[in-house]
Amino acid sequence: MNAETADLLFEVVERLEKSIVARDCPAMVAVEGRRKLVLSDYDYLRDDASAVAFEKRAASKAREVGAVRWVIAVPQVWVFTPPSMVSVRAVSNHPLREGEQEAITWMSFDQDEGVDYGRVAYARRPSGEPVFEEPEMFRVGIRPTEASAGYTLLQAFLDEDETEPTPGGAGS
Repeated sequence: MNAETADLLFEVVERLEKSIVARDCPAMVAVEGRRKLVLSDYDYLRDDASAVAFEKRAASKAREVGAVRWVIAVPQVWVFTPPSMVSVRAVSNHPLREGEQEAITWMSFDQDEGVDYGRVAYARRPSGEPVFEEPEMFRVGIRPTEASAGYTLLQAFLDEDETEPTPGGAGS
């Protein structure tokens, strides 16, 4: 990951950490191109359709500003099940169960560097205040599914068929 993408990652993670401390849990996307945009969505964790819709809107905005990099970050509960399986669920006010950990799941895209995945794990003090670890990047093979944070954003961003018509182009 290059320095510009790392800076964008730290920026979006810091924003999301502040939201989590305030007991908000939006998904966030930071996009850099001709200008920088930060988008958030509070319905993202409600259901798959809301997550897909937000990621498609973010991809459209990324294409609109000629994005060279972007980062999506989503607060989730990671569920660890043997043997070495991880799934995620939406955060809630309920206590964590055995084998669960709260984390910010992130994906970054850079036109020169490609895609990276990682997380920022956090635990809560007895008062409920979150204590965040440093962002970690996965160094092992990752097989994201369609339900993975950022999957739809990446596919929609790279899909040439979904690009917006350019002003003055055919049909104008």
